[in-house]
Amino acid sequence: MTENIYDIAVIGGDGIGPEVVEAEIAVLEATGLAWNFSSYEAGDDCLASRGQALPQATLDGALAAQAVIFGAAGVSAADVILRLRAELGTFVNLRPSVAYKGVNCLHPQTDMMIVRENTECLYAGIEAQLTPEVVTATRVITSQASTRIANYALEWARQAGGKKVTAVHKANVLRKTDGHFLQCCRAAARQFPDVPYEEALVDSVAMRMAMRPEEFQVIVTTNLFGDILSDLAAGLIGGLGMCPSANLGQAHALFEPVHGTAPDIAGQGKANPSAAILCGAMLLRHLGQEQWAARVEKAVADCVADGQATSDLGGKLRTMEMARAVIDRL
Repeated sequence: MTENIYDIAVIGGDGIGPEVVEAEIAVLEATGLAWNFSSYEAGDDCLASRGQALPQATLDGALAAQAVIFGAAGVSAADVILRLRAELGTFVNLRPSVAYKGVNCLHPQTDMMIVRENTECLYAGIEAQLTPEVVTATRVITSQASTRIANYALEWARQAGGKKVTAVHKANVLRKTDGHFLQCCRAAARQFPDVPYEEALVDSVAMRMAMRPEEFQVIVTTNLFGDILSDLAAGLIGGLGMCPSANLGQAHALFEPVHGTAPDIAGQGKANPSAAILCGAMLLRHLGQEQWAARVEKAVADCVADGQATSDLGGKLRTMEMARAVIDRL
């Protein structure tokens, strides 16, 4: 039988993006699976040199690939990553937050998945200036998007062993938009009677996450709330350096570390590659390579626990040295 060859588009982007992506690819190649990585440009440097933050060739390459690995983008992020998510039709943004042994953090018991709707809400970008003194933003909540994300979260929770799903909203104030989101979540939950389901106000959830994050396993919510709560969750586990994410749709997938470009350390080999390598694990799981995904995750966890990590994690390794340490543990 011919071995599967995975065609992956690679967009390193700006700052530390290319460095952490290099580490991620090294770990993926160490699995021995067959990869075809194609590199493309995007981001601030690309805008400066080519006049476009996201060239058509890059978009075409992303659309043609089985999945996309993305590093980071600077001030042009809205023109790059938001457009990529939209063009690829990725309606799910998965953001796990897991506390790792060896990482100084507020709540070592944290282990949650935030399932964020990725296409609408205030991020639809419908803004207007009515007068010189008045500007507005339109919040878009649809049945299609809300039902789709609720079903995804409930199915994910079922596959993960029946974890509890919390639908997060602000329907006591946003009665129509979040009221509609909740109606869709409730209808979806009735189709998953074996999955524990609850609802909670976003402000209450933020407080409870800061105090008792173990109360949450899977959170499903709208675009803006999901963006904010996932960064809060990152703060509970020691920062964005350990946070991967996946953008998933019917036909395409894009994987990106949640952290930014960190221009102050770019090119110095100091960047923590953990989030990008964990993105690689999410990519492996997406491709059906569950065993390899679990092995990569365990290798990262073991390295961090043993101090074989970059300086931000209390270690002394450089970016690619940590990648090699992960590879040695595979």
